[in-house]
Amino acid sequence: MEPKMDIPAIQAFVAREFPQLGDDFVIESLNEQGVTVRLQVGTRHLRPGGTVSGPSMFALADVGMYLAILARIGPVALAVTTSCSIDFMRKPAAGADLICETRLHKLGRVLAVGDAMIHSAGQAAPVARASLTYSIPPK
Repeated sequence: MEPKMDIPAIQAFVAREFPQLGDDFVIESLNEQGVTVRLQVGTRHLRPGGTVSGPSMFALADVGMYLAILARIGPVALAVTTSCSIDFMRKPAAGADLICETRLHKLGRVLAVGDAMIHSAGQAAPVARASLTYSIPPK
């Protein structure tokens, strides 16, 4: 399926509809399967011990999947997460941004299903994996 939104269109939509995200998330690339998104890690994303918190990694997976869906269906603000399962596999590298690669497995009229792999920038080993389902509102 050909994308309905490119990276600049997605960024403009997110800035307008979700200004609370600020500059935390940067779309690195967009392809037929999904998007790659970077979490620019700051002190607000850290938990005691200096590692990136689980909620920050969840947000990265969730935002990444949302952006992958938007790229395919267009600017639908009310597409919402209905399910997410996340596995935290290893501690992220200290001081490194996190990279999330999403892949859509199913994009139907009502539901979208995909996964997200998160790794520390510069490292191949994943730090977390998530499986997400989104509800797409009727037109």
